[in-house]
Amino acid sequence: MTTTTLAVLVPLLPFLGSAAGLLLGRTAPGFVRPLAVLPALAAAVLAVLVAVRQGGGTAIDAATRLTPTGSVPVDLALHIDGFAALVAVLVGVVATCVQIYSTGYLRHDPRYPSYAALVSLFTSAMLLVVYSGDLMVLLVGWEIMGICSYFLVGHYWETPEARAASLKAFLVTKLGDVPFLIGLFALAADAGTFRITGVLGAVASGGLDHPTLVALLLLAGVAGKSAQFPLHTWLPDAMAGPTPVSALIHAATMVAAGIYFTARLLPVFAASAAALTVLAVMAALTMTGSALAALAQDDIKRVLAYSTIGQLGYMAGALAVGDRAAAVFHLLTHGAFKALLFLAAGTVIHAAGTNSLTAMSRMSGLTRRVPDAYWTMTIGLLALAAIPPFAGFFSKEAVLVAAEHTATAGATGAAGAAGGAPAAAGWIVLVAGLLTALLTAAYAIRLWLLAFRGRGAEAPDHGRQPVAMTTVLWVLAVPSLALGLAAPRLGDWFGGPSLMPTLTTAVLGTGLAAVGAAVTYATWHALVTKAARAAGTARAAAAAQARTAPSAPPVPHVPHVAHPDADAGQVEAEALDLPHPAPDHDPDPGRTLLGPLYRPAVDGFRLDAAYRTLFVRPVLAAATLVRFLDREVVETYVSGAGSGAKGLGWLVRRAQTGNVQTYLGALLAGSVVLAIVAVALANAAAGA
Repeated sequence: MTTTTLAVLVPLLPFLGSAAGLLLGRTAPGFVRPLAVLPALAAAVLAVLVAVRQGGGTAIDAATRLTPTGSVPVDLALHIDGFAALVAVLVGVVATCVQIYSTGYLRHDPRYPSYAALVSLFTSAMLLVVYSGDLMVLLVGWEIMGICSYFLVGHYWETPEARAASLKAFLVTKLGDVPFLIGLFALAADAGTFRITGVLGAVASGGLDHPTLVALLLLAGVAGKSAQFPLHTWLPDAMAGPTPVSALIHAATMVAAGIYFTARLLPVFAASAAALTVLAVMAALTMTGSALAALAQDDIKRVLAYSTIGQLGYMAGALAVGDRAAAVFHLLTHGAFKALLFLAAGTVIHAAGTNSLTAMSRMSGLTRRVPDAYWTMTIGLLALAAIPPFAGFFSKEAVLVAAEHTATAGATGAAGAAGGAPAAAGWIVLVAGLLTALLTAAYAIRLWLLAFRGRGAEAPDHGRQPVAMTTVLWVLAVPSLALGLAAPRLGDWFGGPSLMPTLTTAVLGTGLAAVGAAVTYATWHALVTKAARAAGTARAAAAAQARTAPSAPPVPHVPHVAHPDADAGQVEAEALDLPHPAPDHDPDPGRTLLGPLYRPAVDGFRLDAAYRTLFVRPVLAAATLVRFLDREVVETYVSGAGSGAKGLGWLVRRAQTGNVQTYLGALLAGSVVLAIVAVALANAAAGA
C-alpha cells in the first residue's frame, strides 16, 4: 500500500467510525465503544507508518481536481512534510487515549454514543487540517472542528454553564473566522491558487501584493481558534464540557489548529515585519496575562485552561521570531503533557467530588485515593513548569533560544532569525517568555499543593479508578517525561536549526522557574502554619465558650462535593452546579502573591465585562431598535395596506346586494350624474 493511500486513510477511518457510531448508537449499542476506539487507534498506527515512510525527508504531495470554480481551482490535495507527519501522530495518539479514557469516564452516560461519534469526527477534521495541501479543504476541517466543539462543550446541556460556554466558544471563534475567510480569498487572489505549495512558491517569488493585510486577516482567525489575546476568553469557559473533551481540545485539536496553520504558512507571515511584530505582542500579552490568571483560579480545569493559553502563547512567540521548528516542537510536547494533565484532573475530580482547589485543600488522603493520578499529574506539572529533564523543558528552551537569537542578531545589525523577524519581536518574546516561566512554575506548584497536600477530613473512598482511565495516564506520562530527549533529531524533521537549549537560556529559564516554585511553596507553608495556629486558638476559644454558654444551633451545611459513588462524568456534571467554598481564610499562595491583582485575575482581568460593554450591549441595543422599527413602523405600513384593502373590500361587498332593482337604480343614478357632468363641462368650454 502506497504512502499516499495510507495518508488518505488516516482522516478517513475516524470519519467512517463517526458515521457508523451515529447510525448504530441506538440500534446496536454494543458496537459503540469498538467503533469509537478502533478507528482512532488504526488512524494513529497509520499516522506512525506515514511518519516513518516520510522520515523527515522530501514532502509527499498528491492532488486531484475537486471542482472547477471558473477562477481559482480547488484541489483535494495532500502535503505531508516532516512536521505534518509528526503532528498527525500526536493527534492520533491523543485521540486514541481520549476515546479509551472516555469508555471508563462516561461508561453510563446515556449520550455516550453521540459523544464518541463527535470525538471521532473532531479527530478526523483535525487530521484533515494537518494533511491537507489545499487551503479550501483545510477550511472544511477547520469549520467542522468549530461545530464539533460546540456540541461537545455543551454535552452537559442541562446546566446553564455548559449551554453558555458552548455558545460562547462558537461565536468567539466565528468572530475570528470571518476575517480569516477573507484573508484566505485575498491570499488565493494574490497567489492564483489555493494549493499550499503554490502559495509558498508565490511568496518566495514576491508574488504577494498585500502581505501585511493578508497576514493580519489570517491572524484574526488564528487568534480565535488558538485562543490568543484578545479572542481567548472562550477557552476557560469551555471547561464546562467533559474532561476528556477538554484534553482533546487543548492537546491535539482546535487550539492546536491555529498554531499549526501559522507554522504551515509561516513564509506568508514572515513577508511582513509588521505582522510578525503584531504576533509577538499578541503572544507576549497572552502568555503573561494567562499565567497571572492561572495563579488565581479555584477551578482545577480553569487553571489548566489558562495554562494552555499561555503555552500557545509560547508557540505563537516562536512563530513571531520566525522559528517554526521550535513552535511545532513545543506543540508536540505540550500536546503530550497537557492531555495527561487534563485526564489526570478528571480522575482527581472524580475522587474528590469537586473541581474546586479550595475544597480539595480541605481534604486529606487524596494521594492515597488516586495514586496513579497523583504521580502522573506530578510528571505533567513538572513538564509544564519546564523542569529538566522533562519534555517541556527542552521545547520551552527551544522557544527562548529562538527569541534570544532573533533579539541578539537584530541588535548586531543582522537580518534576524529565519524569516527576517525584527529584533523587537525577539526581545518582546524573550522577556515575556522568561516572566511566564516564573509564573508557570508558581501556578503549577500551587495546583499541586492545593490538590494533593490538603488538610482536613479524609477524601471519599469509592475504590480504584477504571483501568481504562489509569492506563491512559501512564501511557501519556512516557512522552511527557522522555519526548524532549528527541530534540537532537527533531531539527532535521522540521527543516530548521538545532532544538537543543543553550546555557544562557537554560540557566535563566530554569532559574526563574525554580524561584517561582520556591517562593510559592514558602508562601504556602507560611500560610498553612499560620492557619494551623489560628485554628488551634479558635478551637480553644470555642471549647471555653462551650463550657460557659449554651450551644448555638447548628449552621446549615452547604455541600461542595458531588456524590462520591457516581461515575466520573456524573460527578463532573454535578460539580458544575455546586458552589465553590469561600476561599477567604484558606492558605492560598496565589492570593498572597498576586495581592491587588488577585481579584481582577480571578475574573480574567474583566475582559468579558469589557466586551459586554463595548460590543454585546451596543449590539443588543441595536437589535432592540431594529425590532421596534420593524414592529412599530414597518409593520404599521404593512398592516395599514392590509386594512385599507380590507375596508375597500367591505365597501364593495356592501354594494353587492343581489337585488336587480337596486343595481338598475344605481346604474340610472350614475348615468344621470355622468350626463350632468358632461353638460357642465360642455357649457364651461363654450363660455371659454
